[in-house]
Amino acid sequence: MSLGDVYFILFRHKWMILLFSFAGVMGAILLLFVVKPPQYQSEAMLSIRYVVEGKSLNPPGDEQNTRSLDERSDSIINTELATLYSLDLAEKVVQAMTPETILAKAGGGTDTNRAAYLVRSGLTVEQIPDSSVIRISFQNPDPRLVQPALGEIIDAYFTKHAQMHQGMGVSDVFLTNETARLRVELAQTDDQLGNLKRAAGVISVGDTQNEYAEQISKIRQDLFSAEVELSGHQAMLEELTKSSGNEPEATNVDSAAGVPSEQLDSYKKICATLAFLEQKEQDYLTRQGFTVENVLVKQVHEQIGQTEMLKKSMETNYPQLLVLDIPLSSPVSGQQASGSNDLKTESEQVAGLKAKIQALNLQLNQIWAEATNFEKVETTISQLEQKKQVEEANLKYFMGSLEETRTDEALGRDKAANISIIQAPTPPVKGWSKALKKKVAMVAAGGVFGGLALAFLIELLFDRSVKRPADIEAKLRLPLFISIPAMARNSHRDLTTVNNHLRLQDANGDERETSGAIALHEATGVDLQNRHDPLHRFYEGLRDRLIVYFETRNLTHKPMLVAVTSCEKGAGVSSIATGLAASLSETGDGNVLLVNISGEQGAAQQFYKGKPGCSLDEALATNKKQGALVKANLYTTTEQIDGDMLPANLPKKISTLMPKFKASEYDYIIFDMPPVSQTSVTARLAGLMDMVLLVIESEKTNQDVVKRVNRLLLESNGKVSTVLNKTKVYTPAWLHQEFLNDT
Repeated sequence: MSLGDVYFILFRHKWMILLFSFAGVMGAILLLFVVKPPQYQSEAMLSIRYVVEGKSLNPPGDEQNTRSLDERSDSIINTELATLYSLDLAEKVVQAMTPETILAKAGGGTDTNRAAYLVRSGLTVEQIPDSSVIRISFQNPDPRLVQPALGEIIDAYFTKHAQMHQGMGVSDVFLTNETARLRVELAQTDDQLGNLKRAAGVISVGDTQNEYAEQISKIRQDLFSAEVELSGHQAMLEELTKSSGNEPEATNVDSAAGVPSEQLDSYKKICATLAFLEQKEQDYLTRQGFTVENVLVKQVHEQIGQTEMLKKSMETNYPQLLVLDIPLSSPVSGQQASGSNDLKTESEQVAGLKAKIQALNLQLNQIWAEATNFEKVETTISQLEQKKQVEEANLKYFMGSLEETRTDEALGRDKAANISIIQAPTPPVKGWSKALKKKVAMVAAGGVFGGLALAFLIELLFDRSVKRPADIEAKLRLPLFISIPAMARNSHRDLTTVNNHLRLQDANGDERETSGAIALHEATGVDLQNRHDPLHRFYEGLRDRLIVYFETRNLTHKPMLVAVTSCEKGAGVSSIATGLAASLSETGDGNVLLVNISGEQGAAQQFYKGKPGCSLDEALATNKKQGALVKANLYTTTEQIDGDMLPANLPKKISTLMPKFKASEYDYIIFDMPPVSQTSVTARLAGLMDMVLLVIESEKTNQDVVKRVNRLLLESNGKVSTVLNKTKVYTPAWLHQEFLNDT
């Protein structure tokens, strides 16, 4: 939509828009002075810095009790506005001021509900944009009532705000009962936990777990040491048993020459220990199925490493030890202080170590059994301890809530410390509230914009008629020859009326031309004698466009057949056909024949100076032309055909006359044809014409009708161009030029 389209819509529907605007302004005035006359009002402003939520009656959680207005401030402010505007708050004000006081200037009475509704209807609450400030105003016809009532509204709001957000007014009976119940449950849980610990011999779960772990670790270490020592004594006992019957080999003694006997014994013990540790590690990995990540395997592996380091250290200090052939089960004894290898002593050591190992195994099994039983009890103890912690937290929470509630009630705290009064209720002033002013502005603006909306809705949606040249070019995609403005003489009258009128005239030979032209002017509105006719220049413009069209397409044959038709009656086809024929007759030596076949009886009549001329066949003959002369080079003919036979015979008649038309001396033959329809002959004859001018009446012819008519003409191979007739200019020329200064 262009700016010209907007101007066209506004000025075309200006009276409707002005009427709606006037109605809106009158409605606003009526609302101000009749429906809502000015009343006395008082105004106050409150600032809500934050909202403090009271403690919940549910057990404590992770929720935050204080919420800043930076987050979800709109929802919080809207909640406060709804609280101020609630009927409950209005009822509190009525109770504080009595219904008689509030209804004194409103008909009187003691109806509490009516008084509450009156308070709420006079209350206006709004938020100042981009702030946490609320503006409150109260209106009433009584000037003595508005300021005290607004103060009561603010006090009632503070009380209700505290009740909503801080739990004020909640009876402490529930908190007392809940506290007593939690005390009983906590005592029962404590008794169950104590009995279970005493039965299991447990003081602290954590300490008991650590104690069992330490005992198991210590017994394993002692058992491991005893097994190592037993292995050494067993090896020594076997060596003593062998040596008691056989002498040592001389090679080993000779090889160990120079090594002290104490170092030699230590080296043998280290070798025996290393052999035992390796065997122990292999036993863990293969027979018992431990992994290398097992704690016992890691301990044995570390001891093997330490023992190998000691062995290498002695071999470094005494190289003679490398040549000794010491078996892997070399005797080791930790009881060699005296250096004696007494067989009896070693036997006693072996027996003692076996007894020690057996005792340690019994202790380990017992500790494992106790630890296993403790694990079963530990789950129940942990559950009871967790339950005890939850009950203690709940009891502490409800005790604190009960204490806070009793303190608040004792102090009578009914004011909200988080809300500040920026402006106390002002003295009464007569006027309208801002909310009412907004409504009045909306009513006035609604009238203006309602008219504009209806105008655009009619123009763009409901009214589908062709109105301007832009509609033909942009919406219908049809070529436009010219647009003719609407004037008083630009009307349609059928040439049959002209024919009938001319037949009744009795004029002499000197006056025939003048009287015929006058009759033609009276019938069609085309004054052939007056060149100052306002439509004359438009007919000349149409003539020039038509001539240029033929010249640019190299159409030089004669005569040129031009048909003028429309989509409906009254479009001005006869006027345009007559004006076009008259204009064409003024150019050069051209001879023009105007044939009218649009009459209701299918008349095609020739007249000359007001007197009927020859028939259509005779008009085509050279010797008969002079009888059809109306104006210089302009001829009209008539052919009377039976109306019932017109649809079937007329196209055939014209078709048979086409050779005569083309052989005649006329330069242009203009056909005034009936409107295009499904039953008219126009669409059938369109293919015989060099040009079909489709006359569209502005603001009456529907766009869809034009499209269907154009489709019918194109199906007959007609060459269609359009003439927009009776166009109206609504936009002032100084604001927007619409028709290229044609008007």
